[in-house]
Amino acid sequence: MSRAEAVRKVSPLWTFGLFRSELLTTFRRWRTLALLGVLAAVPVLVGVAVRIETGDGSSAGGGGGPAFISQVTNNGLFLVFTALAATLPFFLPMAVGVVAGDALAGEASAGTLRYLLVAPAGRSRLLLTKYATVMAFCLVATLVVALSALTVGAVLFPLGDLTTISGTRISFTEGLARALLIALVVAVSLIGVAALGLFVSTLTSSGIAAMATTVGLLITVPILDQIPQLHALHPYLFSHYWLSFADLMREPVHWDDLTKNLGLQAVYAAVFGSAAWARFTAKDITA
Repeated sequence: MSRAEAVRKVSPLWTFGLFRSELLTTFRRWRTLALLGVLAAVPVLVGVAVRIETGDGSSAGGGGGPAFISQVTNNGLFLVFTALAATLPFFLPMAVGVVAGDALAGEASAGTLRYLLVAPAGRSRLLLTKYATVMAFCLVATLVVALSALTVGAVLFPLGDLTTISGTRISFTEGLARALLIALVVAVSLIGVAALGLFVSTLTSSGIAAMATTVGLLITVPILDQIPQLHALHPYLFSHYWLSFADLMREPVHWDDLTKNLGLQAVYAAVFGSAAWARFTAKDITA
């Protein structure tokens, strides 16, 4: 049987086993655990800072800060929204960029990439599995931030019905549901970054170089998004609509920027995912 025939005969069960193996390998790395630890610590620091600031009865957020921060003292659930707003511009994308950048380049650097390709998976299947693993990390990382913030918010501040940005009151249960929806939207907002990082990972055999390049892009693009002279370019930058998740806390929900964000992430995922596939399937694997 030719190798092409072997690839076609790979069972879905084997593919799931490969995905499961990638998940276990990724989430057992000390680097991954350290990244998740840092992400979990951000809501703790924000919550403690707000608690200390308001310990004398003053209101939080008087000096500016992430969206929703002025509402945290009234309802601990707002710490979830605040923590996501605080981590999305840098910490979450950086963590995803590190994992995505190392996905293939790290294997090549360690000399294990060619051994992965010995198994009847095929390059396309391996690349898809790597991308699925990075997307799983996007979801886990976002939920870690949200759960940490919810726990800290419950400990340090009262919980109950909350007021939306529009000024209407919703129940705590509905607020919790919206918090989960916001976390999912934030996770999906990172799929473009995941595809970009995976593409960079196909360009080099150095894991450190791939991670540094991806993180460098993640730092540069938001800076470009703040330069007024580049306003015509802003709607096409992957970070431009990231904070549109705040519109889920309006009544009724404003969907315009949310749909633009999700559509833009889908375009980035398609473009850089295709570029990663074209590069990886044609690349000479020597390590």
